[in-house]
Amino acid sequence: MLESLDSMGFQTPTPIQQQAIPLILDRKDIIACAQTGTGKTAAFLLPVINHIIKERSGNISTLVIVPTRELAIQIDEALQGFSYFANTSSLAIYGGNNGMSFEQEKKALTQGADIIIATPGRLISHLNMGYVNFKGVRHLILDEADRMLDMGFSEDIAKITRFLPTQRQTLLFSATMPPKIRTLAKQILKNPEQISLSISKPAEGVTQRVYPVANEQKIPLIRRILKESEADSILIFSGTKLKVKQLEKELKSMRFDIAAIHSDLEQTQRNDVLRAFKNKKLRILVATDILSRGIDIDSIGLVINYDVPGDPEDYVHRVGRTARAQTTGEAITFVNAADQHKLKRIEDLIGYKLELGKLQV
Repeated sequence: MLESLDSMGFQTPTPIQQQAIPLILDRKDIIACAQTGTGKTAAFLLPVINHIIKERSGNISTLVIVPTRELAIQIDEALQGFSYFANTSSLAIYGGNNGMSFEQEKKALTQGADIIIATPGRLISHLNMGYVNFKGVRHLILDEADRMLDMGFSEDIAKITRFLPTQRQTLLFSATMPPKIRTLAKQILKNPEQISLSISKPAEGVTQRVYPVANEQKIPLIRRILKESEADSILIFSGTKLKVKQLEKELKSMRFDIAAIHSDLEQTQRNDVLRAFKNKKLRILVATDILSRGIDIDSIGLVINYDVPGDPEDYVHRVGRTARAQTTGEAITFVNAADQHKLKRIEDLIGYKLELGKLQV
């Protein structure tokens, strides 16, 4: 484990890692509230891998449930790095794959992989067929639990837990802690330790600005911003899949190096776009909120909210894509007259007024 961490450049644990890792090593159930970009993935993976190394059983040891395929892939990639010297096996299970992938997933679920990372819907499909072997599961991890409940996965989570041993360690990680998360925790956790870091605050390294605009000013403004920005990675959030497609088409016609991610793309296409963006072969990515929590790239220099999110928490998650790992970044939000109430809710949540940018289109 230490060799893996050294090879990946880990030197100092983040606050969530400092608090969570000792508790997980002591086999405590935990409910942890920490926003995106704080190192939650390593906080639960590292101690769990440590347990697996010491107690290999040949069965599935750990089940990680996540809301989106992007997050499943992200965690699986992190696992490959963390366990490079530890020789632990993992598989990400999510919808949108072909029949060959489904057979590979079935093999892992019947013959055993150390860690399974799954989206609820795809895992339910396997469970309904009756061959899944979860008898050896010692650790259940729910990541981005609030988003899973927002997406309507509450019943799926309840069904999945019924297939698991009652004697297990359960770890629940959530960026927010609404009452429904507390209810879920009472149902599936046993005497959990609670960790709560400062939530709903963008990272200190983010410069945030708001541009009051009319809708017809948005395209000229984003064109100017993209031309003048020195950031080599830019992430644009738009409110709907249709708007994402329209914005991609508009900016491509202006010769910008841009691609989009949305649900109409095949999973292989989405993977290719994300990989190109992560490897700096693609400068600009436009997406809906599906990526506000499901992308793990430390060096995004600029986030643009082309549309104001309806949920103020989503603003925090969008902005959290930049200034990760103690770096700096910039976040710009376009606000039209109809969005003023959304802006006020965001400012109420984060506790301060956002700086107004000067409009020059």
